[in-house]
Amino acid sequence: MDIELLDKAIRRIPDFPKPGILFYDITSVLTNPEAFKFCLEEMYRIYKDAKFDAVAGVESRGFIFAAPLAEKLGIPLVLIRKKGKLPGDTYQCSYDLEYGSATIEVHKADIKKGQKILVVDDLIATGGTLAATKTLIQQGGAEVTDFFGVIGLPDLNYEKVLAPCKVTTLINYHGE
Repeated sequence: MDIELLDKAIRRIPDFPKPGILFYDITSVLTNPEAFKFCLEEMYRIYKDAKFDAVAGVESRGFIFAAPLAEKLGIPLVLIRKKGKLPGDTYQCSYDLEYGSATIEVHKADIKKGQKILVVDDLIATGGTLAATKTLIQQGGAEVTDFFGVIGLPDLNYEKVLAPCKVTTLINYHGE
């Protein structure tokens, strides 16, 4: 498989969640074993020699990509959840969304001071959720240097929001 076949596996839904938005649906990649395997193999190829202490997956589709990568790299998986989903002591970070605000959490016990953490999500749009994730992880004394997304929408300027961290995506869509 290659990027062209991955592109064909990504479902596009016009006017979702509101008119004028073209939504890139990653669930169609998950129902295509060849496309999903391609994503996982590419992630491992990119990060196999990196020196991360943990992989953080952003709720919820980020979990699907982060978990197999963490297992393959032999490092912990840290879950970034919506507020109220974790039972233990948590760090929290609130941030603004296009349609309101949100709060994310991580278990305090899952973040170790001095760790270097890779953050994984399915799609990177404005970078707001990932910037909040970085702030959340920093509360525990760890460092985020890299972000990964299967899909990137660079016209929404996420690289500016996430600088100086490195941002890697498998496929980018411009102005669609």
